[in-house]
Amino acid sequence: MHYLTMGTLLGLSAGMAPGPLLTLVISETLLHDVKAGIKVALAPLITDLPIIVLTVFILSRLSGFHDILGIISLVGSVLVLVMGVHGMKARGVEFDIQKTRPRSLAKGIFVNILSPHPYLFWLSVGAPTMTRAKDQNIFFAAIFVTSFYLLLIGSKITLAILVGKSKKVLTGRLYIYTTKFLGFLLCGLAVFLFKDGLSLLGVL
Repeated sequence: MHYLTMGTLLGLSAGMAPGPLLTLVISETLLHDVKAGIKVALAPLITDLPIIVLTVFILSRLSGFHDILGIISLVGSVLVLVMGVHGMKARGVEFDIQKTRPRSLAKGIFVNILSPHPYLFWLSVGAPTMTRAKDQNIFFAAIFVTSFYLLLIGSKITLAILVGKSKKVLTGRLYIYTTKFLGFLLCGLAVFLFKDGLSLLGVL
């Protein structure tokens, strides 16, 4: 349940947070159709695998260096805290669709590869969590990754479908309040990761 909860919360928050990929999902939906938006939403499945493999491999080699892992965990807690604060300040997603050129899945992949967010997330939060889960049971690591991507991609697909019916979804109260609530939960998760980092450093 611990890793399922973390994967669900992080995936849902990342999926609903305003950003380059979500903008591409919405613009494709409005310029073309819902299917086009869904294709862009699937981009992380293609771009993130090498990042996951690389970061988990690096951290597995550092498993005996608790000080380094502690520092990484502290950095991860700051990243999650920043995500949470941004979520709590959410005011909806606004953009001028007329200034947005048609996008393809290839461009969605390109944008996601160039974005620093997947690299920062997996190095400081995702990979350390997977490493701890794998050390307990490989099944726990699979639960974390599966729940994360189901909610990350599923939330973007859901938003694409809803936006296909009405553009007002992204500025509506439900979306804004949901994003704020998820931001609040992320701040709580940041405290947990901070304590975990201090434990690895031997402070607690």
